[in-house]
Amino acid sequence: MNDKTDSRIPRGVWILGGVSLLMDISSEMIHSLLPLFMVAGLGASALVIGLIEGVAEATAQIVKVFSGVLSDYLGKRKWLAVAGYGLGALSKPLFALAQGVGLVFTARFIDRIGKGIRGAPRDALVADVTPRHLRGEAYGLRQSLDTVGAFAGPLLAVGLMLLWANDFRLIFWVAVIPAVLSVALLVFGLREPPVRDPAKPRTNPIRRENLRRLPAAYWWVVALGAVFTLARFSEAFLVLRAEQLGIALAVVPLVMVAMNLVYALCAYPFGWLSDRISRRALLAWGLVVLIVADLVLAASDGWPLLLVGVGLWGVHMGMTQGLLAAMVADSAPADLRGTAFGFFNLLSGVALLLASVIAGVLWDTLGASMTFHAGALFSALALAVLLCRPGVRAAALPGR
Repeated sequence: MNDKTDSRIPRGVWILGGVSLLMDISSEMIHSLLPLFMVAGLGASALVIGLIEGVAEATAQIVKVFSGVLSDYLGKRKWLAVAGYGLGALSKPLFALAQGVGLVFTARFIDRIGKGIRGAPRDALVADVTPRHLRGEAYGLRQSLDTVGAFAGPLLAVGLMLLWANDFRLIFWVAVIPAVLSVALLVFGLREPPVRDPAKPRTNPIRRENLRRLPAAYWWVVALGAVFTLARFSEAFLVLRAEQLGIALAVVPLVMVAMNLVYALCAYPFGWLSDRISRRALLAWGLVVLIVADLVLAASDGWPLLLVGVGLWGVHMGMTQGLLAAMVADSAPADLRGTAFGFFNLLSGVALLLASVIAGVLWDTLGASMTFHAGALFSALALAVLLCRPGVRAAALPGR
């Protein structure tokens, strides 16, 4: 496991990436259409959408704390991940059945609880099966495969919208199929390695003496991840921006196709790069890209500028998301990785809820441009925190 001459990504990472790919095809077929469905079909406002998205995503991040802790306590991660993906699959039919915002919220809530249950154990599993010198690359690969699904889903949704004359509900039913396949691949395809010595007694991972084993470098990554998330609100607002610019309803999901295509193409190369250069510098450049993306989206008045802004948003995601996960894995003890990912995602979830609510309020009161200008401002503040925090050097961060 520690042989640095072995440059092969383990089979388990490919399996976990394939599971994520299938579930993201399912989820993004629905999520790329959901803002439009709620506005056009259910009469929801941007603030309601922001609240639903923020609460749903924050719920996912909060639940990751408990699933991560439980996976460390049990020394088992796979079946928690199976339970999470199973809940995600069970939520999909509810979107097709929804006649009001209430059931949409319920479906999103169940789906995100599933995401929360699977997230920390899955991320810890990647570290469990991967040598340290390949972790940036491994997280980049898993994120890239995940994001292939995230652009294939909206692309499939666009084709079915054109084929079936904007029949949202029928498309939501089709989305159930890849979700079920995702669960099956995880159940039958992944063999879990041992996490801890079975001879050692189980201890509560969140007892004070265990939490003290999480180093200062880890807590710095947690704080950094929360600031990053505050600067980046829900991608649902990218879809609403496209609809606001008068783009045909059936092709609006192409916005998510474009963003996730760029994200998928960037995630693995930047993951590979993060194993070889300063991770702090790469994070800083990711924030610079997000600032430019927000400014372009604020100024967009049609497809050309909109696609440039959306593409830059995807570059930012590819530069930063797998990188932050690798930094968490590097800075946490092996038997506390699930707990470490859980706390990291908890603070990120709170920040995402706050960011999405702020974005919805600004959108409804001051307009779309002000929403993206505010995003650029938060990104600039996050960049200042990263670059100017006293006593923090590139070498002090995990990985570099």
